[in-house]
Amino acid sequence: MKALYRKYRPVKLSDVVGQEQVCAPLENSLKQNKVGHAYLFVGPRGCGKTSVARIFAHEVNGFKYEIEDEYIDIIEIDGASNRGIENIRELREKVMIAPTVGKYKIYIIDEVHMLTREAFNALLKTLEEPPKHAIFIMATTDVYKVPVTITSRAQTYTFKLADRDVMFKYLRQIADQEKIKITDDALSIIVKRGGGSFRDSLSLLDQISSLSSQEITKDMVVEAMGLPQDETIANLLAEYVQGNVVNITTIMKDLLASGVKPETLAEELIETIIDKPETVLLPLLSSLTSVKAPFADAKLLVALTERIENSKKLDTATPAINTTTTQSNTTTVQTIFNWDDFLNRVHDASEAIYSQLIKTTHRFNNGLLEIFPKRNIVKNILSRENNLKVLNQIAGQSVRIKIHAADKLPDDVKKDAMLEQISDIMGGEVQNDGGGNPF
Repeated sequence: MKALYRKYRPVKLSDVVGQEQVCAPLENSLKQNKVGHAYLFVGPRGCGKTSVARIFAHEVNGFKYEIEDEYIDIIEIDGASNRGIENIRELREKVMIAPTVGKYKIYIIDEVHMLTREAFNALLKTLEEPPKHAIFIMATTDVYKVPVTITSRAQTYTFKLADRDVMFKYLRQIADQEKIKITDDALSIIVKRGGGSFRDSLSLLDQISSLSSQEITKDMVVEAMGLPQDETIANLLAEYVQGNVVNITTIMKDLLASGVKPETLAEELIETIIDKPETVLLPLLSSLTSVKAPFADAKLLVALTERIENSKKLDTATPAINTTTTQSNTTTVQTIFNWDDFLNRVHDASEAIYSQLIKTTHRFNNGLLEIFPKRNIVKNILSRENNLKVLNQIAGQSVRIKIHAADKLPDDVKKDAMLEQISDIMGGEVQNDGGGNPF
């Protein structure tokens, strides 16, 4: 039996759901016979980039699209496994050969950001002077890793994850067509867990459809997917606000013992906070995004109790003050520094600085970004006047940067021992990644 995501994969641009901002211009270019020589499809995984690339390739050549068909003039390349310069050199040799059946020879390069720098340079020469019969369609989830020299020579189309309403209607239509009996509440969970990805959402619906021949309910889906109940999530956040470590630990242990994964619990907490944001919960978001193996359970507990520990340190470090005056006359602002976003912007500005910055770890507190290089050569490069100027410009005026010498990592940044101890307390099995690094 064919999987639902394959069975309902669109075969025409007009069949594609939720990507009108991409498909409409592509259809117009076909009608006006104004087809470019290079396209770049950008967007998160599972949103239809490769499917649209295949459909467009077929429609450009006037081929009828069947999921399993193979046309010699449509060549698909996986950038992750064909990333070297020798692969692109082979492409450059073959691209000069005229198409066999269609008007164009079309190359679809998936995950193009995985190509090496040398491979990109080789591809650039072909994009600068392409044969008239060649079209390149490149797809990527990480456009910032694609050199500007490549993106500037391609028409860029940005795909997006589907809105929940669009996805719900789409899944409801398929469920009814497949005679899958499922309640709206249960279907809403699938929509939420699918994260706007058509492929992931259809795969989940396919998985859940075998739960029962009767109507599938919300409780069935929650149990089958190992999800915490909504009220449990609400209780956990309430205990976080109250700062009750004992209750937080108890709820977590019960959830983990019931089979809920720490990563899943973190995702549910993030979704809940984003759906109904409260100021007191916003600092928790930045910590929850780091909950992943190894020591995922320990990282989750640290995230949920970090605010409590910080409050204790603040109480110890500051003298007693008038509570009324503090509430009426002062405002405390918690700054959250997004390291991943900082890295991405540094990459866009300078690949040379980025290549050194990823060899560091960091700590951010009270507007001070401390960077700890693993080697002194990294410190020397980052500390150069021009490089430091770039880092300060990207970080912004509210952030101060201090670059330490190698081997100066403070104890509070070394979390291995602490995470392992907490993981033992939580009853989790500590996994060693072989590198001694919990992150």
